[in-house]
Amino acid sequence: MDTLKSPLLLKKGAEANLYLGVWHSRKAVFKKRVVKLYRPAKLDVAIRVYRTVHEPQLMHEAKKVGVPTPVIFLVDVKNATIVMQYIEGKQVKQLLGDISGSKRGQLCFGIGQSIAKLHCAGLIHGDLTTSNMIVGLDGRVFFVDFGLAEKSVELEAKGVDLHLMKRALESTHYRFADSCYKSVIDGYGSVVGLEKLGNVLDKIREIEKRGRYVAERKREEFSD
Repeated sequence: MDTLKSPLLLKKGAEANLYLGVWHSRKAVFKKRVVKLYRPAKLDVAIRVYRTVHEPQLMHEAKKVGVPTPVIFLVDVKNATIVMQYIEGKQVKQLLGDISGSKRGQLCFGIGQSIAKLHCAGLIHGDLTTSNMIVGLDGRVFFVDFGLAEKSVELEAKGVDLHLMKRALESTHYRFADSCYKSVIDGYGSVVGLEKLGNVLDKIREIEKRGRYVAERKREEFSD
């Protein structure tokens, strides 16, 4: 495997580490799934192999419905490693605070449209945060890290996906979280239509109520 002599660790994750390296003279990201010693060895291998194969497939499906994702260069099943295009640009997380309100709204509207395209294709990202979206040099927003992605047409899965996006905005971009989330929802609705949007919003509200109920029960148990 063609790599840098001293690969740069970009991100250390719970399931995988990301390294910056070189693939046939191109800058590339090497996503290597780490061994989990708490799992039985055979199960650990099976999980890492499945996710190594499954993730590029879902990324390809996302690309087919118009959601930019990195190009996959190699799937190394034996070493549980995916080699993919390094996207030159900035994470949405880095940009939101440095652009005007109107540009922020346009960016989030486009993100909402991309999420809707994924959901219409039965794709659930599973980790919608502004760290997993990169604005490329050409202005396109690339969705990355499909490690928790899955295939589903269930309303619950779509609601959870958008609920996680809302939570991510609130925790990382609290100053303009409400306006950003509204723009995401507006963009989402422009693709799916008012009826489906209403159904998803109802589901999100239901998910939020469940979360508040669980939190209240925990507080009651703690006070007892």
